[in-house]
Amino acid sequence: MVAAMPEFLSPTIVAIPLFITSVAWEWWAVKTKRATGNYETPDAVTSLIMGGGSAVVDALTASIALWLLLLLWPYHLLEIPVTWWSFAIVFVLYDATYYWKHRFAHRFRFMWMEHITHHSSTHYNLSTALRQPWFGPFTGGLLLSTPMVVLGFHPLFIFFAGGVNLVYQFWIHTEAINKLPRWFESVMNTPSHHRVHHATNPRYLDANYAGVFIIWDKMFGSFVPELAEEKPIYGIVKPVDSYNPIVVAFHELFGLIRDCASDGLRPITWVRRAINAPGWSPDGQHSRSIELKAAYVTAHPEEAGKPGLKIGGMDE
Repeated sequence: MVAAMPEFLSPTIVAIPLFITSVAWEWWAVKTKRATGNYETPDAVTSLIMGGGSAVVDALTASIALWLLLLLWPYHLLEIPVTWWSFAIVFVLYDATYYWKHRFAHRFRFMWMEHITHHSSTHYNLSTALRQPWFGPFTGGLLLSTPMVVLGFHPLFIFFAGGVNLVYQFWIHTEAINKLPRWFESVMNTPSHHRVHHATNPRYLDANYAGVFIIWDKMFGSFVPELAEEKPIYGIVKPVDSYNPIVVAFHELFGLIRDCASDGLRPITWVRRAINAPGWSPDGQHSRSIELKAAYVTAHPEEAGKPGLKIGGMDE
């Protein structure tokens, strides 16, 4: 007989005091010039509100996400116990899955309309880590976890691994830490690597999707190092210019609806808008990251072929 699945605490809920304390400490350290970084009160408050709202939405929709994965549980192939070694395996598998979920969130506009919330701040500090979307499981990224369920990892075990993964990602949202030892930077996601991910500089766009292990980016060609001579510029290509949490959470959804309305009754075009990369346009006048990079290389031909500016990669 298979042992009952143990109850798991939510790592993100348990870590809330750590999140709040760390934000307060970094905010104080930055304001007193004891740490590198930048805090703007309205921006940071908006991020904190977004984090609270996301926690509420996730709590309300967690049962839906769990129910969807439990539909597959009767068909699992292996009986994988809950042990330290099985956690190590599911943690690595989850992180690989997270990499692709995160990459897809930058490549499909219907997923970007959720993820854009996290990128909308023009500052990069620990409060930015808490600026999370309010969509719950409704953009479909949850489906990428289904192979792990079929393999034999219980959905609750996967959720626990995902929570630990998310807690790890909190501390990398800072400018207070420059570079860590080379061995650590070569394997793990770090503040330096993730600053690149949050930047709008053409060379940094759509890079470093890793959650915990930066090795996925190096394996799949999406790694770009942070350059000392080019400081990241944070935010999104078209700034949201609002501290209103509702606008921050849903402005890209509203934008997609407006664009589809401007197309008239053309459902195929609506679908194409949803599944193409942000910046795609039915008239061919695209402003995707690939066009922004190409325009930068045209203006700076000496940069052609350098990391982040190798036009023609798999994200094209």
